[in-house]
Amino acid sequence: MRTNGLMRSLLVAGILSTLAFAANAAAPSKPAPAPAAAPAAAGKTIEMSVTDKGFEPAVVKVKKGEPVTLVITRKTEKTCATEIVIDEEKISTKLPLNKAVTVSFTPKKAGDMKYGCAMGKMIGGVLKVE
Repeated sequence: MRTNGLMRSLLVAGILSTLAFAANAAAPSKPAPAPAAAPAAAGKTIEMSVTDKGFEPAVVKVKKGEPVTLVITRKTEKTCATEIVIDEEKISTKLPLNKAVTVSFTPKKAGDMKYGCAMGKMIGGVLKVE
């Protein structure tokens, strides 16, 4: 009859561990602390949109060596501009519909940098780096 006692002990242990697990799972957990906000980068922040007309504004003036943050919101599905590509900065970032996307970089040389969609920049504009 030792096996009956052993079986009963194992059964009780299993039930207790199941109850403990269930009680722990049902207990409200503390929410994870919010991540610390990243410090705002010095430089220029530019709000942009992708509309039926393309990227707006299409021409953006920035300064060489000054950090730039583009905040881009695609507001239409009727566009191939579902991504922004800036070859000189090795940027290729998806632009989900109706969600602001942040793209940050620091232009290294003066001149015009073309930006646009991933389809050869058919829809795009120019970053004028002074």
